[in-house]
Amino acid sequence: MGCFIMAKYSESFKLMVVQEYLAGPLGYKLLARKYNIKSHKQILNWVNVYKNHGEDGLVLKEKKEVYSVQFKLDVLSFMKRTGASQNDTAHHFGLTNPPMISSWKKKFLEGGAEALDKPRGRPPMTNNAEKNIKKLQKDSEMTREQKLERENELLRLEVEYLKKLRAFQMDPDAYLEKHKQRYHSNSKKSSN
Repeated sequence: MGCFIMAKYSESFKLMVVQEYLAGPLGYKLLARKYNIKSHKQILNWVNVYKNHGEDGLVLKEKKEVYSVQFKLDVLSFMKRTGASQNDTAHHFGLTNPPMISSWKKKFLEGGAEALDKPRGRPPMTNNAEKNIKKLQKDSEMTREQKLERENELLRLEVEYLKKLRAFQMDPDAYLEKHKQRYHSNSKKSSN
């Protein structure tokens, strides 16, 4: 699987492609070829987002939404427990970027819950070297006690995750109903 840079498309372009798909005889693959879009899955994603969220879902967000580690774990747990597809899971949790879920899954499998807390993308270039030097000094100066405290915190996070996973597995409907309001308020807060 090759690595490629995803182009950013304007809202009007995405809307035009979605409407052409919904109105016309061309499928995802032919539209991707017609408009020179690398993957037809991109169009599939736009169509699903449009169906679930309307034109607002296709709008480029100035500020990226930030989700808590717990929210990411809940999304992954729901997907694993129910066997729901990435798109269905995204729709269920009100997410407009389904591929983001596979990114969370990869991070979790590679580095556990701690990896989900790391921001995506490159840090700003300003004073980057200075920050790296300070971080290296700080890490090397970490006392045994600080290292144990950090390890304890990671273990607490893991236990909390396992408790929530168990509660979800025992009664998925009750768990989702209980936490549904929090998910919606989290996504509304971060989009403002």
